[in-house]
Amino acid sequence: MKDDELKQIVSDISKEGEFADIYVENTQSSHIRCEDNRIEDVVSGSECGAGMRIIKGEEILYGSTSDVNGCGGIKDIARDLLGKKLNNPGGSRINFAEKINARGTGMLKLPGSVPVEKKLEIVNKANSSARAVSASMIRQVLVVYADTVKDTTLINSKGTFVNEQKVYTTFMVRVIAGKGNIVQTSYETLGGMAGFELFDENNVGEIAQKAAFRAVKMLEAKSAPTGEMMVVLSSEAGGTMIHEAIGHSLEADAVQKGISPAYAGKLGKKVSSEIISVADDSTLPGRRGSFMYDDEGNPSERTILVENGILKNYMYDYFTATRDKVKSTANGRRQSYRHAPIPRMTNTLILPGKDSPGEIIKSVKKGLFVKKMGGGQVDTVNGNFVFDVSESYEINNGKKGDLVRGAILIGNGPEILESIDMVGNDLGFNIGTCGKDGQGVPVADAQPTLRIPVITVGGTG
Repeated sequence: MKDDELKQIVSDISKEGEFADIYVENTQSSHIRCEDNRIEDVVSGSECGAGMRIIKGEEILYGSTSDVNGCGGIKDIARDLLGKKLNNPGGSRINFAEKINARGTGMLKLPGSVPVEKKLEIVNKANSSARAVSASMIRQVLVVYADTVKDTTLINSKGTFVNEQKVYTTFMVRVIAGKGNIVQTSYETLGGMAGFELFDENNVGEIAQKAAFRAVKMLEAKSAPTGEMMVVLSSEAGGTMIHEAIGHSLEADAVQKGISPAYAGKLGKKVSSEIISVADDSTLPGRRGSFMYDDEGNPSERTILVENGILKNYMYDYFTATRDKVKSTANGRRQSYRHAPIPRMTNTLILPGKDSPGEIIKSVKKGLFVKKMGGGQVDTVNGNFVFDVSESYEINNGKKGDLVRGAILIGNGPEILESIDMVGNDLGFNIGTCGKDGQGVPVADAQPTLRIPVITVGGTG
């Protein structure tokens, strides 16, 4: 599709509202899945499409098409949205900026340039490495490799014109170990805004063995203590809690819809411990939630959400920013051309503090050290959460003690952030795909080692 054609269509539809944009996407992807010692899926494909949005006051009109040969399909979207044919007077009333062509830096091996045999090789290596840890206790190994290359073009009625290539590569190993009636599950992931250079001759086997060793050793662990106690969250636990307990509540649409009561109307006010600062940062090199431009054409940003306990900002896309009469924070994101952009997290993190992780553990007379988190559930309206713990240890007299299993953390996000009294000088990341309003987008979460004075620990034995 020619640039001039896109410019003309945006110019025409912009007359129907205050804002209009067109998003064009060409995606190449591959997926390999190995389970029960068999390669179950080897899938690759491509998809093209375009989405059109028109904003008229509080109303958002959105349509999409997979017909992007020429501009006929996009004109059809406009006709369907507006209920009439475009009036094409010729010429343009918008002063478009010169098109920006953005490509990821440091990308050494585009996934499309790597033979499928090489991808199969790392999947099979991970499977065999995990199973080699214990032939008798490893019951199941799941290995998943996936890559996605998205070429996107965004043009809007403000004159923005951006083309960007986004490359995501991910790798996951999940191991289930069993001994008698006891079953334990463990997983490890690798991924980011990166190509096949993520993998080297050693890390695939190391990742698989790490997951397998954890699953096996958890079989011998005793049941976790329960009740209210002091808990240390390791940086290795990643930022699952920050993502769920506060992240979604600081997305501007949640605030504007009234489903974030803990943080609505709190700008400039204390919302956490004064040693807590939180940022959302899509500029971090190579992280899974990073990009150069969001899906509305805004340059990536580092947004301070909480600074020394004070709420400083929410995460905005164009629509929510306009409603609050502020600028977008470059958090307008969408899963694909079929979806309108909404405010979404990117790389969300609690910033490192001043305490060494070792000193934090030494400060605890009796408590629990959480090394790795599992899944969980959060009520984003009131902040209540329940998180499974994949790996944890007792702390006795300032020393990490016995491995325990079955721990569950139960608490309230805003209350926990208010109570944290030690913040480590380290930082650990998790990766994932965040779901919201039927859309999934790549994200990363991070935190330093944290000390929570009191939290309820449940157990499953």
